[in-house]
Amino acid sequence: MGRQGLNLMSSTLLTEATGQPFHELQREQIERFRAAYREAGHTGSPRVSVSRSVFPLVSEQDEMFFGVRGRDGQDQVGIIDGIRSTFGKTYADTPDRLIDQLLADEAVMAADTLMLTIPNQLGVEYNLHVLQAFAEHVAPALGWQPNTEGPVRGDAV
Repeated sequence: MGRQGLNLMSSTLLTEATGQPFHELQREQIERFRAAYREAGHTGSPRVSVSRSVFPLVSEQDEMFFGVRGRDGQDQVGIIDGIRSTFGKTYADTPDRLIDQLLADEAVMAADTLMLTIPNQLGVEYNLHVLQAFAEHVAPALGWQPNTEGPVRGDAV
């Protein structure tokens, strides 16, 4: 993709399992992508986004849905289409702990954009709550600022 001058969107799954943590594997993928982009002679900076399942625990309902399972979240290794793959963990914790965890996530820090993956089974209202909790309690500490200038442009710097 980098050689072709495209951008990179990387999910919570990588089709490799080396024993390294998911975020390290994904950071290496980002580095290889950016190197291929430069080596192909493209100018500018390609955009890179990574996905994470992130749930700030700010209410009893959050605790009930994600507290016990999420706090102990770890990367998982499994087989998809016969390929040993690594799945990134789910982040679920108090906002202050989430901030520390995401700042330590090498791929999140290497990417331009963090996309949140949330389950649609819990409904629109709960999903809005998750997004608002992230925007209010976590995102500002990661450098995010609300957009008050109209539609976001990918080439804006």
